Formats: sequence, structure tokens, C-alpha cells
Amino acid sequence: QARALTPQTAETDAIRFLVGTQSLRYDNQIHIIDFDDENNIINKNVLLHQVGEIWHISTSPADKGVLATCYNKTSDTKVMTCAAVWRMPKELESGSHESPDDSSSNTQTLELLCHLDNTAHGNMACVMWEPMGDGKKIISLADNNILLWDLQESSAKAVLSSSAALEGKGQLKFTSGRWSPHHNCTQIATANDTAVRGWDTRSMRQIYCIENAHGQLVRDLDFNPNKQYYLASCGDDCKVKFWDTRNVTEPVKTLEEHSHWVWNVRYNHSHDQLILTGSSDSRVILSNMVSISSEPFGHMVDDDELSDQEDQHQEEKIKEPLQDSVIATYEEHEDSVYAVEWSSADPWLFASLSYDGRLVINRVPRALKYHILL
Repeated sequence: QARALTPQTAETDAIRFLVGTQSLRYDNQIHIIDFDDENNIINKNVLLHQVGEIWHISTSPADKGVLATCYNKTSDTKVMTCAAVWRMPKELESGSHESPDDSSSNTQTLELLCHLDNTAHGNMACVMWEPMGDGKKIISLADNNILLWDLQESSAKAVLSSSAALEGKGQLKFTSGRWSPHHNCTQIATANDTAVRGWDTRSMRQIYCIENAHGQLVRDLDFNPNKQYYLASCGDDCKVKFWDTRNVTEPVKTLEEHSHWVWNVRYNHSHDQLILTGSSDSRVILSNMVSISSEPFGHMVDDDELSDQEDQHQEEKIKEPLQDSVIATYEEHEDSVYAVEWSSADPWLFASLSYDGRLVINRVPRALKYHILL
């Protein structure tokens, strides 16, 4: 069983994903999945993660060998969700297409770099790396706390540099968060219950709040990589919503294609009209949200390059923004899809993971790819 998936962010040449398992009975593992797209072969290496079931996994944007996990630890009848930073063995750091000769016998172990000490703060929900950074700054969400850490001494030590807490009635808990790639990486967004909030990482103060962003629990968030202020959210009301954080009274767009909780929403890093969502309805949906993308009219063509006849045709085309639509629905999973992620090496490739441990790798349909590129 598995619910944690991430691309290896620092690996931009080879197609590579990491999956974390969630088993109560066995030692848990991180599976390094290398996809050789020329031969359509998946190679797998397994690393032991001996500390507990993995709930969340994220990779350093700067160092291929470094990753963070949130995992369950049982002590004296109490279960805590902790977080730690790890290094994988040197020979596994970069995506190689050579499959190990005998993968069954040489399972290796992750090297612990440091714990993100959360004894005072509660259960860890997720760990986020500063998107454009040198891999030294991370934020973790623990119950109702936002904790900003500095990794020192080649990540062997984590120092808490600042924090903020959610104030309010009841048991407030963060479910997820995202670090914005814009504004010099000084903003993050968090989800708790039905609310989405923005925070400034310099002052650790709240900068906006979308009170009832969804009718039920908000599960995931993602920022548009090419268009600042644009944020996507999804949740248990089966909806995906798109927000302009400068005016949060109403979503800019809402997608209602799933029939159960939506666990995940991801913008494509290169072509921000492409949106991936995964849901407990066992489906992965790829949508084309052109109208709110950074190129709502497609690629603009210089007038000088067109003949008169083409010119007229082109002008008609420009007046008409392309329509938002669902491009494809993928039904290869038989269980809840807990994670969808784009490859960090190939913008046309994505992976999805369902709870039964099935990982599926898919491509954006070729016709659409050429439509976007040409």
C-alpha cells in the first residue's frame, strides 16, 4: 500500500519518481522508479525506510540525493507523525537506465541526515522545500504550526529559524501546503479544514484567507508556475477550484469532473494550462484550463509572417480564446488515487499512484502536445 509520490525535482534529465510505502506489518520502503521512455521500461530500486509508514515524501530542488519524509512512529501506545531528511546512497542519486543485476539481494538503506524535531509542535502533515532555493530551506506543517527550518552542515542539522501558529477555536490542523515559486519564494499557501491561507515567510504572518474555499476538507494546493497569484485547490466536495489570491471572494474557475474526494491537483511546470487531478473515484483527469493559463490565446504569431489569407484566418482565431475542457480521463486504477505528479524531466509525462500500490505512468495525448507546441 502506498500514498506518497514525488518526482525527483533536481533530476531534469532522467524521468524519475519516488514512491513511499505504507505498511503496518513490514519495513517500509522508498521505491525509486526510473522510466526509460525510449524502450517503455520501468526500472526500480528499493531503499529501506525503517522508521514507519510514509505519509508524505518530497525531494530537494538542489541535491538529487536528498529527500524528506513524514512518517508514523509508534511509542508507548501513541502514534506520532514525524519528519526527517535523508540521503540516498551515492550510486542511486541520479537516474540511470541500467537495471541492477540482482535487485532482490541488495536492498540498501537511507542514511538519516536529521530529524525535524516536532515534539513540541505535533504531528507533521507535510514538508516543503523552497522551490528555487539551494535546498537549505524547508517548511514543515505540524498540527497547527508552520515551522521554517534551515538545514546546516550539509543537511545534517536542522535549525528552527521561525514559526507561526494557527489561532482559533477547536482542533486546528493543517492538511497540506505549497511554497509559491513567485515573489522571491516569500509566500506559502496552507490548507486547514475548509480554509486556504497565504503566509509571508519573512514575517510568518497571514496575508490572505479564503474562509470556505471548499464545502468540505481541502486536500491539496498548487501554484501556477508561470502566472503569479494563481492557486489551485481541491477537496472532499469533489471540486477543483482556481483562485486569484489578490481577490479571494470567488474562485476564477471551478472544475466538477470527479465523483468523490479529490486528493491531488498539479499544474504542469511548462504548460500551465495542463492540470492533473487524482481522486478517490479511482480516476486521474487531465484538464486543459486554457482560459486561466499564461497563454489564453495560444501562441501569438507575428503579423509579418502571415500571408493575407492566413492573416484574416489568424485574426478570427485570436478573437476566440480556446475552450477549457477535459482532455482525458484515465481509469487504470482500481483503488483511490492518492497522488498525481508531473515528471520534472519530461513535461509531457506524469505518474499516478493508488492505494493498492499501483503506479501508472502516462503521457499527454500526442495530438494535444502538438496542438500546444505548434
